[in-house]
Amino acid sequence: MDTLKNDLVLIGNGIVGASTALQLKKKFPSLSILLIDKEARCAQHQTGHNSGVVHAGVYYKPGSLKADFCKRGAVLTRTFCSENDIPYTQCGKLLVATNELELQRMSHLEKRCAENEIEVQRLSESELKNKEPNIIGIGALFVPATAITNFPLITQTMISRYQELGGDILFASEVRKIDESQSAIFITAGNQITETSHLIVCGGLMADRLAGMMNIDLDFQIVPFRGEYYQLPDTLNSIVHHLIYPIPDPELPFLGVHLTPMIDGKITVGPNAVLGWKREGYGTINFSFKDVSEMLLFSGFWKVIGANLNAGFKEFIDSLYKPGYLNRVRKYCPQIKLSDLGTYPAGIRAQAVMADGSLVHDFLFSETERSLHVCNAPSPAATSALPIGEYLSNMAISKFNL
Repeated sequence: MDTLKNDLVLIGNGIVGASTALQLKKKFPSLSILLIDKEARCAQHQTGHNSGVVHAGVYYKPGSLKADFCKRGAVLTRTFCSENDIPYTQCGKLLVATNELELQRMSHLEKRCAENEIEVQRLSESELKNKEPNIIGIGALFVPATAITNFPLITQTMISRYQELGGDILFASEVRKIDESQSAIFITAGNQITETSHLIVCGGLMADRLAGMMNIDLDFQIVPFRGEYYQLPDTLNSIVHHLIYPIPDPELPFLGVHLTPMIDGKITVGPNAVLGWKREGYGTINFSFKDVSEMLLFSGFWKVIGANLNAGFKEFIDSLYKPGYLNRVRKYCPQIKLSDLGTYPAGIRAQAVMADGSLVHDFLFSETERSLHVCNAPSPAATSALPIGEYLSNMAISKFNL
C-alpha cells in the first residue's frame, strides 16, 4: 500500500471542507494540503441535497456561532458568487402566519430579527396579498436579505480555486482508519496510507464515526433526519416570487414545509423532517442495519424520540400519506393540488444528539493534539461555509502553529 506525506489533510469535500481547504491554501501556499473524500466528486451529501437558500439569520440565538456565521456568511456568499459568476438571486423571504398562535410567534421572530440586526418588514393581511396574491395569511414578516443560489456550484468553484493554488484532492477514497501518534497522523483511505502533521475533519453525516476513529470521547451521536421534497409543475413556476415559509414551532428544531423558488426557476415544496433509517438514504426505501443498530444502542436516541413522540409520529404519517403532507402547504397556498406534487430528491440532515437526548443546535467542534473536528454543522452551514472555513483556519493556525 502506497504512503503519501502531507503537511495538512482535510477529510470531507462538502462546502465546509472545500471552504476550509481553499482558505488555508490561500494563507499558506507552500503547505502541502490534501483533501480526501469517499465520493467521486464534491458536494454529494448535505451540500448537494438542500434547497439552495442563503439564510439571513432570522431564527438564531443572538451571540451564537450560528447567528454570527450566518449573517456574515450571507454577505460573503453573495460576494463570492459575484466574483465567480455564480447565479445568485436575492428574492427575499416571507414568513406567513395563518392563525393567532402563529401571529404571536411571529412577533417573537420579529424581536429576534431586531436583536440580530436583520432588516425585516411586518406585513398586514392585505399587504401580504399584494406581495403574493396566491398566499393567504393574517400577517407576515418579509426578510429582504434572504436569497437563493447553487451551493454545489459554489463548492465546485472553491475546489477549482484550491487546485489552481496547488491543493491536492483524493476522491473515491473512503477513510477506514486514523491513527495518531506523538509525531504524526496516519490515515488509511482508498488504497493508500497518508501521513500528515495535522488533520481537519468536516465529516457531516459521518462526523461521529470519524471522531471515534481517533478515540475522541464522544457524548453525542449523529442521528439522520430525512427531508423529503416535492417539485411543482412548470405551469406553477410563477405561483410565488419569494421564498414562502410557515411560522415555525419554537419547540421543534425544523422550520416546516415551505415553498422555495430554486435558482433554476423551478419551485420545490418541503422539506419535512422524518427520522432516517440510513445516514445516506436518499432513495424511496432506505435501511442500514449498521446505522439503525448504532441508533438503537444510543441512549440519547430514545430520549430524543420520547421527548418528540407526537411530532415525530405526525412527520412519519405525513411522509407516508401524501395528502397530509399537502395540507401543510395548502394552509398558506390553497391553490396547490395533490397532482401538483411531483418527485424531487430527498436530503438527509446530520443532527448531533447528546447522550441526554438534547439536540445540538449550534456548531460543535472537538479536537485531539493534532486534529480539529467539525462535529455538528446544521443549517445554515451552507450559508455559513465561508465564515466556518475562516474560523477553522484560525483555529488551525493557533493550534498547529502554522
